[in-house]
Amino acid sequence: MRKLTVSAFISLDGVIQSPGGPKEDPSGEFRLGGWMVPYADEAIRQHLQDLLSQPFELLLGGCTYDIFAAYWPRVPADSKSRAIADLFNSVPKHVATHRSGTLDWQNSHALEGDLADAIRALKRQDGAYLLTFGSSDMVRQLLAAGLVDELRLLIYPIMLGRGKRLFGDNALASAFTLTRSTSTPGGVLITRYTRNGEVRTGAFEEVD
Repeated sequence: MRKLTVSAFISLDGVIQSPGGPKEDPSGEFRLGGWMVPYADEAIRQHLQDLLSQPFELLLGGCTYDIFAAYWPRVPADSKSRAIADLFNSVPKHVATHRSGTLDWQNSHALEGDLADAIRALKRQDGAYLLTFGSSDMVRQLLAAGLVDELRLLIYPIMLGRGKRLFGDNALASAFTLTRSTSTPGGVLITRYTRNGEVRTGAFEEVD
């Protein structure tokens, strides 16, 4: 059984839409695209290097796939992002999409049938861990099905007010353990949460 990790750049009010640029995902008249860019620094680059240091396969929603497929194959050879581009271009990519026809980005495969069932089948296979970026609609479905094993959240010190959010009201109640937390000079919290069973409850009046 391999694990599924969700990595997300997220605002204080839970928005993950269009962090990297204004044209990334302007749907719903979202006008604050590129909100993570002013906070980019060496600590965040090191986090991404660590995240990608173990063998992985990408699991992407249709919108995020389109954004990645339009960018990563075209990264110049002398770019600082070339090493990440080489990784993303070469690894298997599993895509949640209803689109008919071929996915052009190399090593890309469309998931068939029910999404949760398709992910369960992937997780039962041997191999590298599954890594998701963005893909808010898909991630909300995975959280509802209890399929996310780890959250790697970079929490930015901003409130966006509107936009696509990571967490929906139908997420399966689950407990997580914070296994890493650090902050960047710009105030971004770099966190790692791993699933830890069911939510435990209690009442203060019962505590001696």
